[in-house]
Amino acid sequence: MLTNVATLVYEGVAPFELGVLCEAFGLDRRDDGVPMLDFAICGPRVGVVPTSLGFSINVEQGLERLDEADLIGVPAMPRSGHAPEPVLEALVRAYERGARIVSVCSGAFTLGMAGLLDGRECTTHWKYTTELARRFPEAKVVPEVLYVDAGQIVTSAGTAAGLDACLHIWRQEYGAAVASMVARRMVVPPQRDGGQAQFIARPVPECEAETLGPLLAWIVEHLDEDLDVESLARRSLMSPRTFARRFRAETGATPHAWVTQQRVLRAEQLLEESDRSVEWIAREVGFGNAATLRHHFSRVRGLSPQAYRRRFAS
Repeated sequence: MLTNVATLVYEGVAPFELGVLCEAFGLDRRDDGVPMLDFAICGPRVGVVPTSLGFSINVEQGLERLDEADLIGVPAMPRSGHAPEPVLEALVRAYERGARIVSVCSGAFTLGMAGLLDGRECTTHWKYTTELARRFPEAKVVPEVLYVDAGQIVTSAGTAAGLDACLHIWRQEYGAAVASMVARRMVVPPQRDGGQAQFIARPVPECEAETLGPLLAWIVEHLDEDLDVESLARRSLMSPRTFARRFRAETGATPHAWVTQQRVLRAEQLLEESDRSVEWIAREVGFGNAATLRHHFSRVRGLSPQAYRRRFAS
């Protein structure tokens, strides 16, 4: 289980992406029932390290701190040039001993320089995916998704997508309730699916058009109902085609994918917090039967509902 996190920095680190990792794993949230992690920032240079924005930070621990971490965070770093060789060697050592590594934005380039993306699906900010694929041809770059969980290596896109990846890791390690509490403290949505598009065509609706926000809230309260595109389009007074296009523009996902994700999230909560049968939970969240729930749950979480309950039930 995740207990020890080290975040790597070297000259030119991006402060926001560094802050994402600090916010996600470095704060004490024990008063909310969230486990406290042993968190540290480390690098090849102890002392003052310049960031990408013209100010410096003080790094107190060296690369040896990576040797004890369960999870290593790699924030956005300079893409040009080459990462310090001791950094790359430390990352390879950590990987070989089984540590998990998560990158945010251009931090994926550091992993590429270390050879850790070869033969592996990965992503970065949509502006840099072409460059990532060109520089590391053995990597299987997946453009425009929020994050890619390739097991031991998790790569994410820029800024907020890094939070999505971190919450994904919290959810895997400690379950839906803890991940939701971390998200609540950060005032962000509890979970966006990694396969969701980075680029939302219209993140802020035009003034003359109403947002789908009220409909999304209604869906979450009525997951057991028929929520196909046709019925949702009727409720929104749109044609199915217009509704589907509008939905993707606002959420970055298809209606089916978004609804399925919400049903899985609700199933997680019920598996953790209740002793109801899997069959009952399947009907409650709108999957209809246990077999359908098992199919979608296992595909999204990599665990059966029963295995998830054994691991995370209160």
